[in-house]
Amino acid sequence: MNIKLKRKYLYYLNNKIKCTIGKNGITEKKQEGDLKTPKGIFKLIKIFYRKDRIKIFKSSLKKYYIKKNIGWCDDPNSQYYNRLIKFPFRGSAEKLWRKDNIYDVIIVLNYNLNPIIKNKGSAIFLHICKKNYLPTKGCIGINKKDMMNLIINIKNNTKLII
Repeated sequence: MNIKLKRKYLYYLNNKIKCTIGKNGITEKKQEGDLKTPKGIFKLIKIFYRKDRIKIFKSSLKKYYIKKNIGWCDDPNSQYYNRLIKFPFRGSAEKLWRKDNIYDVIIVLNYNLNPIIKNKGSAIFLHICKKNYLPTKGCIGINKKDMMNLIINIKNNTKLII
């Protein structure tokens, strides 16, 4: 099963679900901070979730708890760029433990991970969208119900085609 993004909808199996993308659209030349979603074909590699907000669920992907002290480095000058980090941390990093719910469930996309290229963009996830499907900083956002339905259908070889 693959997932296709087309005109702010995700299509998989017989499902069509509304989604949101980066504020500045989709690009083939993603750069850190450009507010664009990268174009390409990306494997879904692992799931992070808040066990205090999300009930246990089944998935083919490896699952990890989001803890209060973890984040994702978005600092192109750091040796940890586009990697999971622990706080305290020197440099810029996005906290994964948030007051809002957008990171209650995160699916990490295999974007700029092998190899990691500085300034090519970091922390590209499929995550919960904000209310009214407000644009993201470059990720793809869907509502929580759709996310939980999608997760049970994902296989280890599932790809997201943007």
